[in-house]
Order: sequence, then structure tokens, then C-alpha cells
Amino acid sequence: MTNPPADLSSLWVYLAASPLLSLTVTLVTFQCCVWLNKKLGKSALFHPVLLSMAMLITFLKVANISYDTYFKGAQFVHFLLGTATVALAIPLYHHLDWVKRMFFPIIIACFTGATTAALSAIGVGVWMGASRETIMSLAPKSVTSPIAMGISEKIGGLPALTAGLVLITGAIGCLIAAPLYRLLNIRHDSVKGFALGLSAHGFGTAYAFDISQLAGAFAGLAIGLTGIVSAFLLPLLIKSLGI
Repeated sequence: MTNPPADLSSLWVYLAASPLLSLTVTLVTFQCCVWLNKKLGKSALFHPVLLSMAMLITFLKVANISYDTYFKGAQFVHFLLGTATVALAIPLYHHLDWVKRMFFPIIIACFTGATTAALSAIGVGVWMGASRETIMSLAPKSVTSPIAMGISEKIGGLPALTAGLVLITGAIGCLIAAPLYRLLNIRHDSVKGFALGLSAHGFGTAYAFDISQLAGAFAGLAIGLTGIVSAFLLPLLIKSLGI
């Protein structure tokens, strides 16, 4: 195989280091994965985010582009994550009366769900003989990534490991949600959405909006509340357990 022309090699080196390449590849990849997910019946097993991760990791490996170089362009999408999270308040505002009527059940469900998620993760980690660092990384797995990574760092976990566990948790939550709703005969969209947001964070919220606007609104509410509750609850829980 002959070597590519020098000018072509120089062009690729320039493009690989350009933020525009990373941004373009990220957006195109995600749109392709959204289309592919629809063709596969919107299966949670083939969630657009999971497919995008696999494709982007493969691309970076093949193109020999470091993550730091890639993130220089992808950070523009990362910046919009906060904006998208705040935008979840819009559908929630449209259902504010319903939220007010369910205020106390929502608070109770949030505390119960956050505590159960943390204790179950810690319990499994201890049972399987995981290191303290791994257990601390597992504990905030049901919280949305930015908050979960902050909690993990605070309690002595590995933020990078936590980020991966959050994605896996979200994918599993979306995958088992529909069968679980049928098994437990859960029919109200507000309950479906809140459960998805609480246990499967961003993944669950996206899935909830496919159910209905009401489900999406309650999923967005659950993300925020669970993040706040977990940020205060987990350090106290870890301290009380003496881990």
C-alpha cells in the first residue's frame, strides 16, 4: 500500500486537531443513531446514546484521535447539556397544578427511591467484595451524570467510573421499564415518568417523553429532586454505615 500524498496527510492532521471535526462527527453520529434506533423499533437496548458511544469510540481509535483533542470540539455540545436540563422546566410548568396536588407523594417517593438505589448499589458492592473506591463509585449510579460525578468525587469514588455506571444504569432502566409497568399494572404517565427519571436519569427522561409530555415532565422533576436529595443524603449515608 502506497503512502497518501503529503498534502492529504497534512489536511487530515489539520482536520483531526480541528474542533469542527469533533463537533460535526458527534452531531452526525447521533442523528444516524436516532434514525437507526427508530428503525429498530426504539428499543432501549439500542438507545441512540449507547450506539453513539460505540461509534464514536471506534472512530477515535481508528483515527488515532485523543479524547482531549476530541473534547475541544465536543465541549460545545457538552455546554448545551445544562441548557437542555433547564429546558425540562417548561413541560413541568405546564403540569404545575398536577405537581402541587402530588407534592407529598413525590417527596416521599424521591427519598425512598434515592435511598433504595444507593443502599442496593452499596450492598451489592460489599457482597461482591469490591474495594471502597469502587463502592463509592457505585453509590450515586442513579443520579444524573454531572451531579453523580461530583458526589462520587466527594465521597471518595472515581468520577470516570461513576459516569460509565450512570450510563449503564440508564440503559438498563429503560430496558426493563415497559415490562415492569405491565407486571405491576402501572398505567398513569406521571408515575411512569417519575420512576424513569428517578432510576434512569437522562436516559429515562428521554424515554419518558416518548410515552407522553406528562411522563417527560415528571421524569425531569425526578432528575432534579433525586440529584439534590442524593447530594445531601449519600455522604450522611456513607458516614452512618461506617464504610
